[in-house]
Amino acid sequence: MRLPVFVSVLLAAAFLAPAPAQAQAEAQREAQREARTVAALPAPVACAGCWKPALNTSWDWQLIALPKKPYPNVQMFDIDGFAAADGAIVRSLKADKPGRRVVCYISAGTYEDWRPDADEFPDSVLGNPLEDWEGERWLDVRQYTGRLGDIMKARLDMCKAAGFDAVEPDNVDGYSNDSGFPLKAADQLAYNSWFANEAHKRGLSVGLKNDVEQIPQLLPYFDFAVNEECWEHSECTSAQNGGDYGYDQFVKAGKAVFQVEYNLATSAFCAKSNAQNFNSLKKTYDLDAYRVACR
Repeated sequence: MRLPVFVSVLLAAAFLAPAPAQAQAEAQREAQREARTVAALPAPVACAGCWKPALNTSWDWQLIALPKKPYPNVQMFDIDGFAAADGAIVRSLKADKPGRRVVCYISAGTYEDWRPDADEFPDSVLGNPLEDWEGERWLDVRQYTGRLGDIMKARLDMCKAAGFDAVEPDNVDGYSNDSGFPLKAADQLAYNSWFANEAHKRGLSVGLKNDVEQIPQLLPYFDFAVNEECWEHSECTSAQNGGDYGYDQFVKAGKAVFQVEYNLATSAFCAKSNAQNFNSLKKTYDLDAYRVACR
């Protein structure tokens, strides 16, 4: 007897769908594969001579243009690496305040068509455009063992030659965005740990930019953290993230957290940041000279 169509469909679906035990076993195998990948990450490269910012470090972050005198009286500046490649502004900032440190901003996870090395990126590493950022595309960070890695090493060499003390690699969370590539968490961990080790090989300290969910695995590799808007998105602390990850883990390890909010009023986040021992600022999206420090 021929079964009604809807019965046939139901039976086929039941036959094809994995049993709960089978699905659970597959999930466990996937978790084990991820765990093995994490365990296979390279050992962190030590950097005894690297600058390690104190937990309480005053700072400013200016990317739209280089800082102009009179400079704010802060202990650290984070500025665009390519704009400062000749080292003149780095020297000026350090001469203005003895002991001041300068951080080299570069994008490690995206292609920017206005950079002087833009022609060096092979087409195979160029992914989807970033929303709201014209001329910028995600990179296939899985290819760091090839030409992409050579480009990033050259950028680190540029930072070192210009006299920077540290590097801030931006966009190192492509796996959680619509990159155009099937990037997994393990791919991002492999790339980010590799990048941090390359920075340390050059005597540069390195900050983890955003990528909040991977803090526990990446904490041994990074010397400080840089975050945007974690208070607005309620993801600053372990308590906000089910106890799994948070910037309080950096502080507990004695590593500074540099944090910025754009939309929130200072009254909405400064007291909370100070309680967590974060170095928080109110800035504009342009990251210009406007600056309101929480402490």
